[in-house]
This record gives sequence, structure tokens and C-alpha cells, in this order.
Amino acid sequence: MTVKNPGVAPITIGLNRYVHFAFFLAGFIVTYILKKVLEGIWDRLLPSNDFAVLAIAIVLASGATYYAWKHPRVNMLAKEIATELSKVTWPTRKETSAFTVTVIVTSVIAATILGLYDMFWTALTGLVY
Repeated sequence: MTVKNPGVAPITIGLNRYVHFAFFLAGFIVTYILKKVLEGIWDRLLPSNDFAVLAIAIVLASGATYYAWKHPRVNMLAKEIATELSKVTWPTRKETSAFTVTVIVTSVIAATILGLYDMFWTALTGLVY
């Protein structure tokens, strides 16, 4: 039987979910990088043992991620970053399409001007030499 507490509002996780997910994702990335580094070292010193290397990488990366997650300054920095990112106004699909077309047209114009300049310079140096 569960007792409901009418005076307590439900806890919302808000931006903290992004912070937790970022630490979780960072743990996987650190595990992958550490596994590759340890494989290189392990293979030079001892016979190959993928399970041992993976286990060591997981333990070290988990410890490092947990330490970073519990460290007050790192955790506060991650929360501040998530707060600032929540204030960002992302462009709409229409704006993104317009900006993409602008970049492509500008690139084509710049490439054409540089190509013409290169052709002119090649012809001029051909006359001189």
C-alpha cells in the first residue's frame, strides 16, 4: 500500500536530466578511448586479452566519471552549461534552409571569382615565362 503525500509536489528533474545524460555519455566515450589506449599498451607488454583490457577500461572510466559527477565544481559547470544552452533560440527549419542556400550561393560565387583569378594569373605568368 502506498501512501500519497498531498503536501509534497512531485520532483521534476528539469535540466539535470541533460547533465546526467552528458556524464553518462562522457563515461562511454572515456571508456572507448581508454580501451583503445590500453589495448595499445597491453599488446606491447603482454599477450592480447580483450576482456581484461575492457574490464580495466570500464572500471577506470566509471571511477573517473563518478568522481567528475560528484565533484562540486565540475557538476556546477555542467549545470551552468545546461542552463545557458536552454536559453539558446535555435533557428527554425525555414531559417536553416535559407541560411544553407545563402552559404552555398556565396561559396559558388567565391569559387567562381577565385577560379577566374587563377585562370587570369596562369595566362599572365604563361606570357612572362
